[in-house]
Amino acid sequence: MNVVFAVKQYPHLFSLNILGCCQGRNWDPAQLSRTTQGLTALLLSLKKCPMIRYQLSSETAKRLAECVKQVITKEYELFEFRRTEVPPLLLILDRCDDAITPLLNQWTYQAMVHELLGINNNRIDLSRVPGISKDLREVVLSAENDEFYANNMYLNFAEIGSNIKNLMEDFQKKKPKEQQKLESIADMKAFVENYPQFKKMSGTVSKHVTVVGELSRLVGERNLLEVSEVEQELACQNDHSSALQNVKRLLQNPKVTEFDATRLVMLYALHYERHSSNSLPGLMMDLRNKGVSEKHRKLVSAVVEYGGKRVRGSDLFSPKDAVAITKQFLKGLKGIENVYTQHQPFLHETLDHLIKGKLKESLYPYLGPSTLRDRPQDIIVFVIGGATYEEALTVYNLNRTTPGVRIVLGGTTVHNTKSFLEEVLASGVHSRSKESSQLMARSASRR
Repeated sequence: MNVVFAVKQYPHLFSLNILGCCQGRNWDPAQLSRTTQGLTALLLSLKKCPMIRYQLSSETAKRLAECVKQVITKEYELFEFRRTEVPPLLLILDRCDDAITPLLNQWTYQAMVHELLGINNNRIDLSRVPGISKDLREVVLSAENDEFYANNMYLNFAEIGSNIKNLMEDFQKKKPKEQQKLESIADMKAFVENYPQFKKMSGTVSKHVTVVGELSRLVGERNLLEVSEVEQELACQNDHSSALQNVKRLLQNPKVTEFDATRLVMLYALHYERHSSNSLPGLMMDLRNKGVSEKHRKLVSAVVEYGGKRVRGSDLFSPKDAVAITKQFLKGLKGIENVYTQHQPFLHETLDHLIKGKLKESLYPYLGPSTLRDRPQDIIVFVIGGATYEEALTVYNLNRTTPGVRIVLGGTTVHNTKSFLEEVLASGVHSRSKESSQLMARSASRR
């Protein structure tokens, strides 16, 4: 079975490396089987026999919950682990419920590398970097074997820059002095003993300097600071006229690529889908005038079809209760520390409610008659259609700040924007709905 787990690298994140798991709103049967095997294998490796909750608005979440339950029931002897006071919980979610998170540019190191360069089984392809040396065409970023990466993967880009500078200064101090004479056997022995560590440090420095240098180049070349600020406004604020004005302004900017231009229009389309002054047709015309290919333009309606209001079981854009509204107001008063990281994935709210025992059973029912009487302590979250590194950061922070709770996040894959759009296209939701609407139109015209 070809299942790749990242559990070892990041104790709170795993991926089954499956891209394109659904056909329309239903599972691809082969991928359902692979996902069931992968998820039950993970439960066995963690020694967990969980109770299961799933997202009611998703047929695929319910189907996977049933398949996992069947395996646990059939192989009950394998799942007879030492009982804990509070049973573990498996929560199964659907990517369709939050199509915003995988569309945003990222500013923490790991997420940013994946968004702009792509991480594939810990490997980064740098072959397209201008003037790259032969030995740096492909590099490995693994928290297990790279102390700098382990310590910096969740820090924001500004902090990475200063930490790289410190790393280089430290390296310079340890560099063997060129004038150092190896006159005695003791000198040579000391040099040979220190050399492997020096060589390893040299490799780490050149790798991270190259990666951070390339990220900086792409940020400048693609005007990503400005693009990201507007993305965050689209994801977090509710001022339609300001958002529309800013998107229009950026669509006129020649530095903004067709990929980033399309992404901005997608975010607008998802947020203001049913707004009384929705100006999507005008923005689509702006994309066309900018020279954006039809292939990219078609993705806008495909994303709305995949994760629009009609599909979502949740309300992504407006706070639900007085507490949330107060929090948002206070955040606004304090001034946001970083305009590029205002957004929190919807998963944060879901897990926060789950940990506090407030996650509604009407939206996330249990599979079977049993329910948890106590707040969960061991939580495994699985996202059908792929998780993201921004969500992994959310889980990492919740684990750090919530004593007594341990959360593991997994998904059919770990997305950046490019792979998420491939997932949307692979699902074929858009073309299927187009065909059905054409059929309905034909049958109506026959009447």
